[in-house]
Amino acid sequence: MWLSGKSSCEKSAINCDDMKTWFREFSFSSRERREIVDLTGQVLEAAGQSGIKNGLLVVQLPHATAALMLNENEEGLKQDILNKLDDLVPARGGYQHDRIDDNAHAHLKSALVGSSVVLPIVDGKVVRGTWQSFLAVEQDGPRRRRLAVFVMGE
Repeated sequence: MWLSGKSSCEKSAINCDDMKTWFREFSFSSRERREIVDLTGQVLEAAGQSGIKNGLLVVQLPHATAALMLNENEEGLKQDILNKLDDLVPARGGYQHDRIDDNAHAHLKSALVGSSVVLPIVDGKVVRGTWQSFLAVEQDGPRRRRLAVFVMGE
C-alpha cells in the first residue's frame, strides 16, 4: 500500500509512457476426458508477437474444470500427474456438486492446480526452466477451451 499520493510509476524507475500491454486469446480442443495438452509453442509465439522485450507474461486458462501448469512435457510424467490427481481427488467421492453436474472431481483438481501462470520476460525471452512447458490439464473433456495470453512491459 502506498502511503503517499504518488503512483507506482512516480516512485520507481519505471517510465509509464514506455509501458505497453498486449493481449491474445486462442482456442484449442482436448480429445480425451482426462489429458494434458502442451501449449508451449502457442504461448511462446504469442509472447514473441507482443513485441515486449522486458516485462511480465500472464497466461490464464479461464475454465473451472481444467488447470494450467508449468512442467515437463514427457508422456510418463503426464500420466503420473493425471494418476496422482485421481488419487488425491477420485471421480466418485460423494461430492455435493455431483448432484448438479457430476464433475466435482474436475472442479476440485482445477482448484488444487490453479489456472494461471506469471513469468518474467527479459530481453525478449520468457524466463522459464529448461523442462518447463505450458501444460493444460484437462479433467472434463473432450472440450473446446480458450487460453488467454497477456503481456505487459516495455
